[in-house]
Amino acid sequence: MSLTRRQVTTAALAAVPLAVAATGPASAASAAVSSGRVRREPTVYLAGDSTAAQKYADARPETGWGMALPFFLRSGLKVSNHAVNGRSSKSFIDEGRLDAILGAVRPGDFLIVQFGHNDSKAADPARYTEPWTTYQDYLRQYVDGARARGARPVLATSVERRRFDAGGVAQPTHGEYPAAMRALAQEEGVALLDIQALSLALWQKLGVEETKKYFNWTENEQDNTHFNPPGAIAVARLVASELLKRRVLAHRDVRRLDETVPESWITWPQA
Repeated sequence: MSLTRRQVTTAALAAVPLAVAATGPASAASAAVSSGRVRREPTVYLAGDSTAAQKYADARPETGWGMALPFFLRSGLKVSNHAVNGRSSKSFIDEGRLDAILGAVRPGDFLIVQFGHNDSKAADPARYTEPWTTYQDYLRQYVDGARARGARPVLATSVERRRFDAGGVAQPTHGEYPAAMRALAQEEGVALLDIQALSLALWQKLGVEETKKYFNWTENEQDNTHFNPPGAIAVARLVASELLKRRVLAHRDVRRLDETVPESWITWPQA
C-alpha cells in the first residue's frame, strides 16, 4: 500500500518526540525555565536505505546500523531513524520522506544521508539516478533542506557489501556513487563520512570467513548486503568515530568507541 506525501509526513511527525528533557545543573535549568528558555538537545536524523533502517521482529536477526548508533552517542542525543528498505535518494524524496524530516528538524539538529545501494538500479526508473548528475541533484535537496532549517547535513557514502574475489580481496560494489558523493561534499562544504572506504577496509581486515559473522547469514539465507547485530554495531562504530573525526560531534557527544557493545542490546520491536 502506498502512502500520500501528507500521510507520510503526518506519520513521521507523530513519531518525533515533542519535548526533550533539559540537562545540566538544576540551577541552570531553573534559570532557563524562569527566563522562558528551555535547553533543547539536538536530534540526529537518518535518511537512508535498508542497511541503516530499523528492523522489526519478523526480520530478526537482520539489523540496520542505525539501530546501533545510539549506543555510541551520549545519553540525551536522540537518533530519529527514517531510513527505509529499498529506497534511493530519489524515491525517498518522491515518497515525501524528506519532507517529513524537514518538517521535524530544528536548528542545531543533524541529518545524516546515506544512499547509493538502490540508486544504481537502472531497470527501476522510480529509484535509478545517474551518479554525476541526478544522484548529486537529489543529494543537494537533502543538503539545502537541512541548511535552510538550521540543521547540519552530513553525507555518508554507502556501506560496502560483502564481496571478495578469488584471491580473498574485498571488492567495491557501488560503482561511481561514492566518488560522486565525495565530490559533492567537497563542492558544497559538507562533512563526509566515508563509510564505503572504511567498511571495505574492515571487511578486508576480517577476511572471507570472518565477515560472515557480521552479515545476515542464517541457515536459510546468505545475505551479503544486510547486517546481523555484530555487523550493525561495527558499522555504527565507524559512523560515530567519523562523526567525531570530522568534527560534526564533540568528544562529549560520543561514547564507547573503544568498548565492547553487547549484541543483547539490539532489540527488534513488533512492526
